[in-house]
Amino acid sequence: MKILIPLAEGFEELEAIAVWDILKRAGVQAVLAGIPGTIIRGKNGLQVTTEAKLADLRAEELDGVVLPGGWPGYENLASSHDLKQLTLRLAEEKKLIAAICGAPTVLARWGLLDERKAAVYPGLEREILRPRGDRVVKDENFITSKGPGTAVEFALEIVEYLLGKEKRQEVERQIAYERA
Repeated sequence: MKILIPLAEGFEELEAIAVWDILKRAGVQAVLAGIPGTIIRGKNGLQVTTEAKLADLRAEELDGVVLPGGWPGYENLASSHDLKQLTLRLAEEKKLIAAICGAPTVLARWGLLDERKAAVYPGLEREILRPRGDRVVKDENFITSKGPGTAVEFALEIVEYLLGKEKRQEVERQIAYERA
């Protein structure tokens, strides 16, 4: 199982790294891919060298995509034609499409949330058609979440979607996660 986590300048470090870490713990091949290169700086200054450039990846080798938020990171993701095309293809194939923080607005701009419920960073609700106040919202193969404070719960929901409840519980035990 291979999941793309695209990073663009200004990404939210907590969201990207928490998801990457939890997917790895679950045995998922989580691939950080930079847009446009492989050295990307987060919104708080963390510089990450990604494993690949987005241009090196193909939709047919992926089982899904997780868009981290962070400003201006999610805006930089939105401006990537390659990411848009890849994401649209994954959605057409009913593969995992996940986004957190401001990134659900990117999915909305691309027309992917027109018929779906979604969570989004507080204050951005008007940018999606069917916002929900929940911390994490799952609607078929789409999973969305509010922001950095929900990153672990978001990642665990992705694990459950991909690998089932038992694998989620196993990862929860590994990280000493306690539900609120």
